[in-house]
Amino acid sequence: MKFLFLEPFYGGSHRDFAKGWVAHSGHDIHLATLPARFWKWRMRGAALHFSRTVGDLAAYDGIVTTGLMSLADFKALCDGCCPPVLLYLHESQTTYPLAPGEQMDLQFVFTDLTTALCADRILFNSQSHFDRFFRALPGFIGRMPEFKPHWATKVIRSKAAVLHPGCRFDPDLLYPAPLPGGPPLVVWNHRWEFDKNPDAFFSALDRVDRMGIDFRLALLGETSQFQPTAFLEARSRFGEKIVHYGYEPDKDEYTRWLKRGCVAVSTAIQENFGIAAVESMRHGCLPLLPRRLSYPEILPKEFHRLFLYADDEDLASKLAAILRQPEHFSHHRPVLADMMARHAWSSVIDRYDRELDLLVESRRQRTKDGRGTMDDGRGMRDEG
Repeated sequence: MKFLFLEPFYGGSHRDFAKGWVAHSGHDIHLATLPARFWKWRMRGAALHFSRTVGDLAAYDGIVTTGLMSLADFKALCDGCCPPVLLYLHESQTTYPLAPGEQMDLQFVFTDLTTALCADRILFNSQSHFDRFFRALPGFIGRMPEFKPHWATKVIRSKAAVLHPGCRFDPDLLYPAPLPGGPPLVVWNHRWEFDKNPDAFFSALDRVDRMGIDFRLALLGETSQFQPTAFLEARSRFGEKIVHYGYEPDKDEYTRWLKRGCVAVSTAIQENFGIAAVESMRHGCLPLLPRRLSYPEILPKEFHRLFLYADDEDLASKLAAILRQPEHFSHHRPVLADMMARHAWSSVIDRYDRELDLLVESRRQRTKDGRGTMDDGRGMRDEG
């Protein structure tokens, strides 16, 4: 079958996810994108752009899109001729943390709500994300002064499920390369933004450094126009310990850095799945992850005690232990690398393509039965 993939924010994990699905799918998927910038304007305006540029929607059996677009606007502009839509939620404004000094714009949360209502199928990228969304949504609806659509939570939940994203790495990698000699390498491979909490990361490194433990530092991950002050200060603070500083656009070179890494650290306060953590483990890095968000979900339970930390003190303590004696932990590297192979696109693509099959089948069945896509919600009483 033929599908249209609308990605209004084509960068980072959104870009990798879209490219991976298109490349591995047994279906014909046409990708239409907008650059990964001005996310607020994308949520407001991407629907207007795509409605005029994607051509005849009758040529497609279905549509895939992600959350940074108003699906309600798009479907309205398509004059009722939109094929069934699968919505993949990498993130949602309902649960996204605010940057320092920023106030929540409730219109973006409302766009989450109406987009989810307009989708025929919704996939969340982790159980953690799914749970937090449905915990937060009733509270948002409750803030409305009257005519509160409490029925919406049940309608959205009825068509939602969890499917971890595929990852673009070699599923046939047999064994991580031996760690290179010299001081162990600490890897940061996350976005350089506030929600990844770099201050806590560099604070832990500073404590380890003051213990007299030697290490090297590779600062990878995508950077924005405005770098957090923590990175600029770290460049001065750690000096020659930093062997790489800045985004590495070449996938092969990025992978080579991961293969050299001893430990990859996350201090995120926002992470709905954790592709960076999965990639680092797949290529041989030991993980050091907070005991929150999606990390307990993606790290196998038998490793929680060793590699999940409870707070900043626990992070510094566990990081110091790994860097002092990496050889005591190295036997875990091939086990974790093998476990992460389950996230390769080749391992998950059948489940994704089955979702597309079901998307089209369910629309055909509803059409045959004479029902629309939102009948479950139309008949429910408003409890304003």
